[in-house]
Amino acid sequence: MRSLWWSLLVVQILFLLGFSNGESPYRWYDWNISYGDIYPLGVKQQGILINGQFPGPSIDSVTNDNLIINIFNSLDEPFLLSWNGIQQRRNSWQDGVYGTNCPIPPGQNFTYILQVKDQIGSFFYFPSLAMHKAAGGYGGITIRSRPMIPVPFPPPTGDYTILVGDWFKQNHTDLKAILDGGNDLPFPDGILFNGRGSNGLTFTVDQGRTHRFRISNVGLTTAINFRIQGHKMLLVEAEGTHTLQNTYESLDIHLGQSYSVLVTMDQPGQDYYIVASTRFTSPVLTATSILHYSNSAGSISGPPPGGPTIEIDWSLNQARSIRQNLTASGPRPNPQGSYHYGLVNTTRTIRLANSAPMINGKKRYAVNSVSFIPADTPLKLADYFKIPGVFNLGSIQDYPTGGGGYFQTSVMAADFRAYFEVVFENPEDTVQSWHIDGHIFFVVGMDGGQWSTASRLNYNLRDGISRCTIQVYPKSWTALYMPLDNVGMWNIRSENWARQYLGQQFYLRVYSPVNSWRDEYPIPKGALLCGRASGRRTRPL
Repeated sequence: MRSLWWSLLVVQILFLLGFSNGESPYRWYDWNISYGDIYPLGVKQQGILINGQFPGPSIDSVTNDNLIINIFNSLDEPFLLSWNGIQQRRNSWQDGVYGTNCPIPPGQNFTYILQVKDQIGSFFYFPSLAMHKAAGGYGGITIRSRPMIPVPFPPPTGDYTILVGDWFKQNHTDLKAILDGGNDLPFPDGILFNGRGSNGLTFTVDQGRTHRFRISNVGLTTAINFRIQGHKMLLVEAEGTHTLQNTYESLDIHLGQSYSVLVTMDQPGQDYYIVASTRFTSPVLTATSILHYSNSAGSISGPPPGGPTIEIDWSLNQARSIRQNLTASGPRPNPQGSYHYGLVNTTRTIRLANSAPMINGKKRYAVNSVSFIPADTPLKLADYFKIPGVFNLGSIQDYPTGGGGYFQTSVMAADFRAYFEVVFENPEDTVQSWHIDGHIFFVVGMDGGQWSTASRLNYNLRDGISRCTIQVYPKSWTALYMPLDNVGMWNIRSENWARQYLGQQFYLRVYSPVNSWRDEYPIPKGALLCGRASGRRTRPL
């Protein structure tokens, strides 16, 4: 039966690819999601494993590859995976969040059919439901350039993925219960490198050679600072964009963000600390891994190097220095700077302010006073089947209302090929991190205080970094230009997972009136249906 199922799936996928990209290679993955005992901080926990692994298997791909990922859910609860930074061109059906997909029921499977269309860079996948992310289930995604596309640096000797982030000793169900009770999460218990605590991981390198490190912050609540004892880091990529090649001694990586750095092994042959520490917290958590020279003649000496702790201006200045390499090719041979984002007229300004209201006596989080609550049916399915009463367009305002918080399944309407100015405003005293699914945006400005139209005078309209996740400092703002070039239902969310779970998110419906595969793929034949969409038909093969 299993071989028959795979044969039928191959037929369906080849049919789809024949319409969309028959020339592009495809890669097959078969993943089993299960519980398992893990001990990342020395305490037994219930982890979420993929094929018995924590973290899960890495995905190594090339621009335009098709990824066919069959997920079998062996948990006793529904499950979804989402793909942080993968744009899902014309295909929000595969985004893997509850607003677009029905959860995979226990004992059943679902096959994601993704294409990493016109993308390069370093990303990660993660479980998107409840607090599953606190139990693992995440892994790295690498998208390499096609062989004929120039890369603005020589091929490194080694290429390492580092998934770093804060971690709690409590199981994910306990953390969820804390939030459901209207309380804040406790302070994290530690930091993990690729699922291991301090000194649990060693990276072996060759003296005199240059190695690439792809670093993602997969944590739940805190930004981290990353550094390597005695070594400089040359930043070369941020979430799929080649950057100006600035050198840093340490790098702030906010929740949900990914970077690539090149490190030349130019020190004496011994072992060195790789360090991650929390930012803007008290106390400061620190964890280390080992950089081991293959010709090492000595062990690590001295304490781990210190880094910045609560300094906001330091982080802000570093963030402003991360800019786009205009002459480098991206996923296509034309230079990244050939798209002059600063010369395009914006069609609409969206101001989004986060807040932490009490609603019905419980702590919630909100955007423009709206605390998001999931509907009984995924929004994308309700939109496709025209099911009334699931959500209303315009249920979140374009600007802060200043009113008290309230519940709503918030969906903002937007037109395909519009060009948005988005301003994230943070009146709170904690740093925020925001992610936008399905799109990249250009960071044109960030500063302290209140944003106003006069703030546009200092926008960077030439080489602002393009990415999909951005920080907003306390009592500050961050402004973006974003082309709405991808039809679908897209999640805009806090990357602080407690805030996201308690309502700091909404959906952007990018709409085209043209019913054409040119703008959006049709609903997959194998789409899971649930809620008020149960029993309906997808489409004939």
